[in-house]
Amino acid sequence: MAKIGIIGIGNMGLAIVKGLLGTYSRKDILFTDVNKERCEEITKELGIEHVDNNGHLAASAQYIVLAVKPQYFPAVLSDIRNTVTEKNVIISIAPGITTTQLKEKLGDEKRVVRAMPNTPALLGEGMTGVCYEEKAFSAEEKQAIADIFGSLGKMRLVEERLMNAVVCVSGSSPAYVYMFIEALADSAVKYGLPREAAYEMAAQSVLGSAKMVLETGEHPGALKDKVCSPGGTTIAAVSALEEAGFRNAVIKAADACYKKCTEL
Repeated sequence: MAKIGIIGIGNMGLAIVKGLLGTYSRKDILFTDVNKERCEEITKELGIEHVDNNGHLAASAQYIVLAVKPQYFPAVLSDIRNTVTEKNVIISIAPGITTTQLKEKLGDEKRVVRAMPNTPALLGEGMTGVCYEEKAFSAEEKQAIADIFGSLGKMRLVEERLMNAVVCVSGSSPAYVYMFIEALADSAVKYGLPREAAYEMAAQSVLGSAKMVLETGEHPGALKDKVCSPGGTTIAAVSALEEAGFRNAVIKAADACYKKCTEL
């Protein structure tokens, strides 16, 4: 029996699989997807076995990751309902679908973990918010959950009521960051910098700035102040961002993301 089975091998499912390969052996991982041609391609590329259907996977893995879009959950849960047992650990990465809703479909005795990873898991630099009912899992299972998501990057346990906020700040946020990098690079290209150099400089600046926040423990505002010399170029740029509603735009984006989570 495989240790971890992934149902759904889209962008997020593939990111999880590739992240897991940094910690787990190929024989520990199994996957399935409705796109059989894609399954064959990934098996050939990564050397990981796949199975033909969701029920087969549920019978063949201990930890089952549901990595399909929310609209496909009813069909997937129906496929595995009579196969999974209380011995399985079922991990859902769908935004907006609660533990209660999952148990209504699978049975109250089933043990469910909700998680919200993001695509940087592909490089082992993901951020995953995780919630589960701690008393339902053994110490060994809790460690396995930590190992699974630790292999994708960083993991933080949160209360389930905060999972929609996790979607806003980490699950969906790589898209916002990519937009910022693209816009920042465009600004440099506008003034003559070659595009390849502009993308590299913008992306590395974002990477380095993020590491400064994580590794120094300083408040982002304090780090920003250290870059802003009195009367200098940076404070002029920061003033322009504030005038254009930069912070408000980010918060409004998170509001829209949160609202969508509640509607799923």
